[in-house]
Amino acid sequence: MFDRYQAGEQAILVHLDFPDENAREDLQEFEMLVDSAGIESLSVITGKRNTPHSKFFVGSGKAQEIADEVKLLDANVILFNHSLSPSQEKNIEALCECRVVDRTTLILDIFAQRARTHEGKLQVELAQLRHISTRLIRGWTHLERQKGGIGLRGPGETQLETDRRLLRERMVNIRKRLEKVEKQRQQGRRARERAELPTISLVGYTNAGKSTLFNCITKAKVYAADQLFATLDPTLRRIEVEDVGRAILADTVGFIRHLPHDLVAAFKATLTETREAELLLHVIDIADERRSENIEQVQEVLKEIDAGDVPQLLICNKIDKLEDIEPRIDRDETGLPIRVWLSAQQGIGIELLFVALAERLGKQIVKHRLKIPPQYGKFRGTFYQLNCIADEQYDEQGNCLLKVKLPAREWNRLVKKDEAVIESFIES
Repeated sequence: MFDRYQAGEQAILVHLDFPDENAREDLQEFEMLVDSAGIESLSVITGKRNTPHSKFFVGSGKAQEIADEVKLLDANVILFNHSLSPSQEKNIEALCECRVVDRTTLILDIFAQRARTHEGKLQVELAQLRHISTRLIRGWTHLERQKGGIGLRGPGETQLETDRRLLRERMVNIRKRLEKVEKQRQQGRRARERAELPTISLVGYTNAGKSTLFNCITKAKVYAADQLFATLDPTLRRIEVEDVGRAILADTVGFIRHLPHDLVAAFKATLTETREAELLLHVIDIADERRSENIEQVQEVLKEIDAGDVPQLLICNKIDKLEDIEPRIDRDETGLPIRVWLSAQQGIGIELLFVALAERLGKQIVKHRLKIPPQYGKFRGTFYQLNCIADEQYDEQGNCLLKVKLPAREWNRLVKKDEAVIESFIES
């Protein structure tokens, strides 16, 4: 057994090309993952295979090449840009005498570094435990309380069984705590539903610029950096959209190709904000050569979390990195906005995004001419709070004559409170 690596160590990177598209990974993205984890890359070993080697994943010759490179450069961890089986991991460790970490474990480690909230830390730990539970090996036989042979028999459990039991107990404990947090989230969602506030969720490939756009729109100070998985914990902020009123904008974790299933399962509670949103803002790094592949990967993850049917507005971000691209709104044949071209970093085209949001969310707008008697002056203040007054005048009797324009849900909420009074204000 070898010590688990810690961020800041020096690594040998291993990447193989496979003809099967489903097994293929991106080397440039892998190097960004390694950099995001705070690990120094000493060397990159590449190769080609039709199928993974059953024992070493890379083949015996390539495995020996990795072992020689580890000794030559004095590396203390080998990072694979692929998911390894527990036996492959163990065999390579034994040959190279060095800790081996596969792509899934690396992503889990980055998530562990980024988690800030109590819920985020619990979710990452649950994902890590699920992953580790498949990788328990007989590495601590000297601690076992059960052995064969005369004088060595005992009623105790093996260390492997002890590890598994402790893991199961810890996972059960975390799930119970996450259920509590999820109930609190549901209460918040129900409160927003009662207030009829629409939720807009930012989704997209990692490092597409979601947090930068979130900060630009909300003036929040969410951590944003040019690295993968800069955002892990979801953040909610209230925004004002013309003809719609108040809405909730949610910033969520970025997606990546072949996102570990343990992570998707652990973060399902967090991603509920995405699943139950009225509109998804799918942020795309339009300057990325792999943007088409990234869009496909995001759509796959959205299907996996049951959010594939939620309406989307594509946000083509980072237009400042391209030449001769102006901010604009693309529409479908019915005139509905489907794409907005902007730069969140430079603050270009943000006003067009709000125009598109108003059109996508403000489909049901009601307009009324109201005549409010002096004794009901408090309702005038209510309409001012809703920021929906288009015109205001007074007649000779002191009645307040208002022209109001507001979302149907806001109007229905007012009517529900004082139906008879509000209806009496409407002029035919």
